Amino acid sequence: MHIHILGICGTFMGSLALIARDLGHRVTGSDTNIYPPMSTQLANAGIEIWEGYRAEHLNPAPDLVVVGNACKRGMEAVEYMLNHRLPYTSGPQFLYETVLKNRHVLAVAGTHGKTTTTTMLAWILQYAGIDTGFLIGGVPLVNSTDSRLQSAFAHSGHLGERYFVIEADEYDSAFFDKRSKFVHYRPTTAILNNLEFDHADIFADLAAIQTQFHHMIRMIPSTGQIIMPAATDSLEQTLGLGVWTPVLRTAIDQDADWQATLSEADGSVFGVRFGNEIGEVRWGMSGLHNVNNGLAAIAAAHHVGISIKTACEALSAFAGIKRRMELIGDVGDILVFDDFAHHPTAITTTLDGAKKRLKNRRIWAVIEPRSNTMKLGSHRDQLASSAAIADQVIWYEPKDLSWGLADAIGDTSGQMVLGSTDAIIDHLSLHAKAGDAIIIMSNGGFESIHTRLLATLQAKA
Repeated sequence: MHIHILGICGTFMGSLALIARDLGHRVTGSDTNIYPPMSTQLANAGIEIWEGYRAEHLNPAPDLVVVGNACKRGMEAVEYMLNHRLPYTSGPQFLYETVLKNRHVLAVAGTHGKTTTTTMLAWILQYAGIDTGFLIGGVPLVNSTDSRLQSAFAHSGHLGERYFVIEADEYDSAFFDKRSKFVHYRPTTAILNNLEFDHADIFADLAAIQTQFHHMIRMIPSTGQIIMPAATDSLEQTLGLGVWTPVLRTAIDQDADWQATLSEADGSVFGVRFGNEIGEVRWGMSGLHNVNNGLAAIAAAHHVGISIKTACEALSAFAGIKRRMELIGDVGDILVFDDFAHHPTAITTTLDGAKKRLKNRRIWAVIEPRSNTMKLGSHRDQLASSAAIADQVIWYEPKDLSWGLADAIGDTSGQMVLGSTDAIIDHLSLHAKAGDAIIIMSNGGFESIHTRLLATLQAKA
């Protein structure tokens, strides 16, 4: 078929495009947010992309339109699709019908850590010799000479064979299907990493998100497995609505079914125990959140037959993914990192891990409140405290923000608000010095501040 994807550069839809291509379809797409790394992946895969949502992109008519959840009524392409009765579906529904329904699905759900944990789990299975399929909302990094691993992780979507590992997002499926994406996936193995209030543009409160989580839980078979962190009230409340699947709980330095024991405070070395099985992970990742992510991935891999020893060996060779504390430059011993954190909890855990990993370096956090929840101001009272671990914090206030970011930050020591990326770059170029680390946090392109900052620092060096 010729499949046209509306919203193709979103992390989910871009990965879906790669899988559709691997299924043998001709794939094209439209979007308004075309920037790396997804745009680069799609271009490298030979997938043609057009700017904007124009009716002409659907003429001649494709065999099927797959509609991303960024698309709304009133968009030219959407109205043309409906008026001309073109066949259409949502991304999650397309994935289930073409790939998932005949496979053992391992789903990773939660407010934080989905992309990282999904990548870890897919990596473990591939490392163990299982050609598992996966769909990841990011770009894996592969530091391996193994051609099989290089081929599998060349893109963020891979077809694979019997198993399929998927990032199970709670965001809605499409303008015509307001259920969470993961309701379509029907997993056999499910990781529930955490659960907090987010996506204020579509959920009224935490209870609304818990309802969607429980819809997915209702479809997990009794022969399946649920893996979740111990002592997580929001998840325990969700299970209290009814659970028919065995549940295993994880914890760090506490009693639980699956236990991690820190050997290094930054999480770079930790032991793993499940019953009488033990193992150890020595990797380049840091932060307690990543230890939790890794422990959950090991537990899920164990459910499909991967030993702890093999899983720990796999994670010890894990290189991470782009935009998750990714070191993108070192100019005169000023380290510049790119990170995707955009929720107060994620900001805190990322900075805590960075502080422990980078030890004596002064940490700068540069944060763009870009997500819909951030723009609505739902987390405004938590922002200043979320970044307090950093030594210096610069908050970017876009012109279209409807509430006062400066008022939310107040006179918090070491934190400031600037209204342009030019001003941020100027400030950093004047005040950052050798031995510092700059962590840029955004879930978008952030006006290419990363490359512009590196170029400015290089010119000054």
